[in-house]
Amino acid sequence: MLLSALIGALNGAVAKYLSQSMDPIEIVFYRNLIGVLIVLYSFKKFSVSIDTSKLHLLFLRGVFGALAMVLFFYTIATIPLGEAVVLNKTSPFFVTILAYYLMKESITLRTFFALIIGFIGIVFIMKPFGVEISIEHILGVLGGFFAACAYATIKKIKDIYDARVIMLSFMTVGVLIPLGLFLFTPYVHFKIHTDIFIWALIIFMAIISTASQWFLTRAYSISRASIIGVVSYSNIPFAIGFGVILGDSLPDLYTFLGIVLIVIGGILVSKKSSK
Repeated sequence: MLLSALIGALNGAVAKYLSQSMDPIEIVFYRNLIGVLIVLYSFKKFSVSIDTSKLHLLFLRGVFGALAMVLFFYTIATIPLGEAVVLNKTSPFFVTILAYYLMKESITLRTFFALIIGFIGIVFIMKPFGVEISIEHILGVLGGFFAACAYATIKKIKDIYDARVIMLSFMTVGVLIPLGLFLFTPYVHFKIHTDIFIWALIIFMAIISTASQWFLTRAYSISRASIIGVVSYSNIPFAIGFGVILGDSLPDLYTFLGIVLIVIGGILVSKKSSK
C-alpha cells in the first residue's frame, strides 16, 4: 500500500506537470487509452472468462470510476496537488453514507463523529468564509463521491469479475467520456503533440498508474482493510511534497487543519468498516 501511495502521488505529479501543456480531459483520454492496451495485452498472456449476469454493475463501476478520474485530474490541474489528493480522499465518508442508505449498514456513534470530523476538514480546506466558494474544490469533493460510488459497486462484483476486467471497464469508459466531450462540446480541446518528452510522460503515467492499482489490489487481498486504509493516507504527504517541487505553496494553517481532520475521520471510518 505504501508503494501504491507513493506511485499514486507520483502519477498525480506527472498529470499536474502535463496539465501545463494539455487539457486535463485530454490527459485522462491518453492515460486510459494506453491503460486499455496494457490490460488487453495481459489478456493474451492470461485469458479470463466474463460473466454476463452483472454487466450492468460492471458498466456502472466504469462510469463512476471514469467520472471520478476526470474530476480528480481536473482538480489536480487547477488547485495544489496535496489539496486535490485530500479532497479525493473524502471517498471513505461517502462509502459509509452509501452503505447506510443502499446496503442498510448501521452507523455507530463513533462513525457519525468521524463523518462530522471529515466534513469539518472539508470546510477548512475549501475555506468558504468569503462570498464565493471555489468550484474546483466542490468538483474535488464530487470526485471523491464518484470514487465512493465506484468502490461500493466493486463490493458487489469483486468476486464475479477478474481485477483486470474491472480495471478495463473504467478505463474504457475513461476513453469514451473525454472523446465525447471533445467531439460534442466546445469546452474540451485536443491538440497534436509532437514533443517526444510529452508522449514519454503520458506512457510513463499510464504504466505507473496501472502499477499503483495492482499494488493496491494486492494490499487489500493480503492484509486487513483497516491497516491498508490507514496506510493509504501516506499519499497525502507524498502528494504535498511533489506539489511543492512543482511550485505549489505549502498548505496554510486552515488547509493543514483540514488535512489532519480528514485523515483522522478517514482512519476512524476505515477501522469501523473492517469490523
